[in-house]
Amino acid sequence: MQKFNPFEEKPIPVEKWFMDWNRMYPCPYHKETVNPYTKCRVVLMNGTEFEAQWFSRNFSRHCNDNDLRRELALVRRSEQQQQKRISCLKPKNETILEHTISYEQLAVDLTAALAKQETDCNVKNALNFALLEDFDHLYRYSNLLDYEYGACPERLVGGYTEIMPARPTISEHRYPKDSIFHHICNREATVQTKLNVGIITAAEQQTMNYYMNVSALYDKSDLGRRLYQEIGMIEEEHVSQYESLKDTNATWLEDLLMHEYTECYLYYSCMLTECDPEIRCIWEQCLVQEIAHLHKAKELLRQYEDKDWTEVIPCGDFPEILALRSNVDYVREIIRTTTGNTQKKEYVVPLLQLPPDDKFYWYQNVVNGDVCSVASHNVIRRRIEGRGCDYRYEIAPNPIPELRDRRWDNTQLARDPAATPVSTQVCGTSQGCCGCVINTECGPVTF
Repeated sequence: MQKFNPFEEKPIPVEKWFMDWNRMYPCPYHKETVNPYTKCRVVLMNGTEFEAQWFSRNFSRHCNDNDLRRELALVRRSEQQQQKRISCLKPKNETILEHTISYEQLAVDLTAALAKQETDCNVKNALNFALLEDFDHLYRYSNLLDYEYGACPERLVGGYTEIMPARPTISEHRYPKDSIFHHICNREATVQTKLNVGIITAAEQQTMNYYMNVSALYDKSDLGRRLYQEIGMIEEEHVSQYESLKDTNATWLEDLLMHEYTECYLYYSCMLTECDPEIRCIWEQCLVQEIAHLHKAKELLRQYEDKDWTEVIPCGDFPEILALRSNVDYVREIIRTTTGNTQKKEYVVPLLQLPPDDKFYWYQNVVNGDVCSVASHNVIRRRIEGRGCDYRYEIAPNPIPELRDRRWDNTQLARDPAATPVSTQVCGTSQGCCGCVINTECGPVTF
């Protein structure tokens, strides 16, 4: 494929792309016939534009130069229109829960796609670690959808993504201080790594924000409201993990340039992989807009910091485009080899490595002391009681034997050392919480 460099494109002035109300309100996709990955791309780019808003507003709040703040306001208004347009691609007749399935399918297949092309072990470990948790969230929400609506989650994901348990959601609640990774260095990291970190941070932040808002709006049942509340807390952990990967030494204007470059890369990827011709046109138009935003960021970097864009992005050629596709084999391997892991400070470690007095167990007892009050467990329990087994879509038995029983929800795996298999596969040489190399032969500790 021919290389594409947005810095080499001639930008159209930002003001030329302001839209009227008719153009800003698109024709939504048809939920019965739309490709699942078209829905995922809509969620992804809605979240990407929200990230652009969030970053620009924080930049403006920390800037004392009104001329610069006016430039930020100009670009921000354009991106606000983009976000409004993209968010309305969702049809009115798609329920909150149906839309949630797209959020979680995106989380699974986006994370897998990024992890497969990632070369930085720290970033790859972070991606693989959270991947299993979003995969389990898809399973929990799918059971709620089947139980309360009688809808078919397999149809919504198009058979591209399996629906079965992984690291149980109940086991994902960790002590807050154990949700920070080492950050990358932009001057040393590859462009792909910098893109991956920005993309996944924005995507998980959008999921967190969505659940923060719709938890109270879910009107089918208290069970559903509680599930959004619980999984929303895990998404808070994921955002803390992913945003900690970002280079903390980058200046605001360097970060602005990287944000705009990331948006260009994503719209270019969406344009090349979209199967809906009308929505593909929207991605193409958004790409042209983002090229203008990128060149504006480049000019501001030169004007205010006397830096060339190549000091932030040495080569503007896009790496391999991001293509959302099925990742069944990859996800299964990550389930098989890492389900029993947890996080301790900056490292992914086996649960078996934690001492009995670790804060993980203390926090678990605080939030999950009464298992019968944990929504992610109760959703599966209710479905089993009503239908005799849980809801699944799987092409083969679960890679973890402890997760194959469809008449019982496992609430101990990755939470109780005695019920957790040894899972130690990480990228590179991992270190335990005390800096020692992990011993994969160590036995369980007392829970």
